[in-house]
Amino acid sequence: MPESRAPFFVDWAITAKRSPQPLDTLVFLPTLTHPTGEIPLNPPFSKGEGKESFRSAAYEGGLGGKIDLLNPHLETAPFLSAITIVAILKRAMDYETVIGLEVHAQLLTKSKMFCRCSTDYASAPPNTHVCPVCLGMPGVLPTINQQAVEYTVMTALALNCTISDYTKFDRKNYPYPDLMKGYQISQYDAPFGHHGWLNIEVNGQKKKVAITRVHLEEDVAKLVHRASPGNGSYSLVDVNRSGVPLMEVVGEPDLRSPEEARQYLIKLRSILQYLGVSTGNMEEGSFRCDANISIRPKKSQELLAKVEVKNMNSFKAVYRALTYEAERQRKRAAEGKKLAQETRGWVEDKGITVAQRSKEYAHDYRYFPEPDLAPLVLSKEWVESLRAKLPELPEARRDRFLAQYDLPLYDANLLTGSKAMADYFEDCLKADKASPAAAKEISNWLLGEVSRIINANGIDIADFRKKVSPERLVGLLALGKKGEVSAAAAKSALEEMFASGQPAEDIIAQRGLGQISDSGAIEKEVMEAIKNNARAVADYKAGKKQSLKFLVGQVMRATRGRADPGLINELLAKKLEEV
Repeated sequence: MPESRAPFFVDWAITAKRSPQPLDTLVFLPTLTHPTGEIPLNPPFSKGEGKESFRSAAYEGGLGGKIDLLNPHLETAPFLSAITIVAILKRAMDYETVIGLEVHAQLLTKSKMFCRCSTDYASAPPNTHVCPVCLGMPGVLPTINQQAVEYTVMTALALNCTISDYTKFDRKNYPYPDLMKGYQISQYDAPFGHHGWLNIEVNGQKKKVAITRVHLEEDVAKLVHRASPGNGSYSLVDVNRSGVPLMEVVGEPDLRSPEEARQYLIKLRSILQYLGVSTGNMEEGSFRCDANISIRPKKSQELLAKVEVKNMNSFKAVYRALTYEAERQRKRAAEGKKLAQETRGWVEDKGITVAQRSKEYAHDYRYFPEPDLAPLVLSKEWVESLRAKLPELPEARRDRFLAQYDLPLYDANLLTGSKAMADYFEDCLKADKASPAAAKEISNWLLGEVSRIINANGIDIADFRKKVSPERLVGLLALGKKGEVSAAAAKSALEEMFASGQPAEDIIAQRGLGQISDSGAIEKEVMEAIKNNARAVADYKAGKKQSLKFLVGQVMRATRGRADPGLINELLAKKLEEV
């Protein structure tokens, strides 16, 4: 049987205007009235009767009708030519992507949301951080973690939200093996924060993304899936995670591309890290994202279908999954197939999304106020006391870096994107009591060689700091300023500093990386380079000055990057003139 689906109509109309030629000549102009405006085409009709019908009706306002975009047969517009229908469809199928993100972040509290169990469960044996409350035993009573409430309100303030005077917790009822009680304590109609916004920047363009709400709930248990003999499988339940404070930030569907979604997540995580309320680690599950993505014809407000995408555990995965899903939906719509409202999972190794369950009908979670927890009334004085505790946030710190250290915008954006990186940078400046000029040099090292080491080893700046403190990095740069080590040797020394944890002075002495400033020793290598590279010497003599750089490189290679580059250039220029 053919796949059932609801029609998706677009209006069309053909109007007429008189030609400047004979007065009775009419020019036919097919016009798509929704959503993209006029499309002049000729000829618009497939048969003569269409033209004759049009002639008789043109004086009365023209012809019009509807085309079902998901079933564009000629019967829906019997007098239109195929080329006209295709043109109308092409315009109407010019879709835009609509994305809204729901982000869950585990909060950095020492105990769980409604009991005293430790939240430090990551490396603990299964089911060891549990008690009757988080196990969902009958007759237990939850108590609210005040620190979690403060962290949630601080986040809402940082996201420019309106803070509710009155809020409460609610029971969200649904059956699932990882939900110990058969319900989750969450918030329904009275979140801590609502109607906020977050600024992002994509391709140099700033955009304000609205925040619907910021609310607080408890995390669920973790299911561990195992294979059994005979191609069977089973699942185990680890309750350690159950009850960990979980904050949800729900964004409005204001995002129009996967890149905007990625930048939104990067910015939100940065804010949470600056606040110190969450690690924001997607790989470890403390920062999770579900994306709702739809397409719609441009200039239209009607979405075709909403698809929720899950199982994305990195910013790269979010970008790839949304890119794939947007293309999948466009292709399916163009083929006239139904777009189902469903939940789909991202499969990283295959680079595709797969259907998980239908969402044709909204879940009935049967929310009702949590009877074991009293509502909370947040006084303005208490909220303002939390506002006063907010640290300098990423945008403000970036602006200060621009003004105080005279850094380029590119550097300031990258340095302040991570609180740990920004802290390392400023700690370097404190250790060196550096001028703006030195600030740029430190920035170059952090965004260059230090970032290269971090990326190559799959770590972050906090791990790098354990091996190379800001004081030790500044010490290495100081040796370069004194001429005791070349730039190339300094990079080699930094690599060894990270590997061994030793200070720069010891490594340079042990490996003989000190800069050679003895003109006699360098002159010997200069003469060898001239002797062994006659072609480069001839090119230099012929006016190809870039050959000098080649010869400098040969001397640097011979001295393992230890020779003073300035002295090499000086001696080479002198000796080449003598040749």
